[in-house]
Amino acid sequence: MNKVAIIERGSDGRFSIYIEDKNYPFGIIGTGATVKEAMEDFKSGYQEMKEFIESEGRQFEDVDFVFKYDVPSFLQEYAYAFSLAGLERITGINQKQLGHYISGYRKPSEKTIRRIESGIRSFCSQLSSVRFI
Repeated sequence: MNKVAIIERGSDGRFSIYIEDKNYPFGIIGTGATVKEAMEDFKSGYQEMKEFIESEGRQFEDVDFVFKYDVPSFLQEYAYAFSLAGLERITGINQKQLGHYISGYRKPSEKTIRRIESGIRSFCSQLSSVRFI
């Protein structure tokens, strides 16, 4: 079974990861100064929950997580790799608007989110086809 886990960056600059499904029988939250730390904390919490449930003699259903970023967190996490000028060229969304999304001043619409995602996926596809001699 797959469950969505959301990666978000808080106003304190720390990242958190949580399960999106409110009907899931338990909650897990991972936090850290980086996405990597938050991911490790999240996975550790998942393992601890599994051990706890099994120690009570109950059945634990293993879950695979699909991790999804909110737009500001993605843009902040990958700022070392993508300048705003580069993101503008990749997505077609102007730098000022992207800056508003990063700062939280504005929230992108669903259409804009898909446009950002599509541009980044297209760029990654282009990169994955690069071959050197």
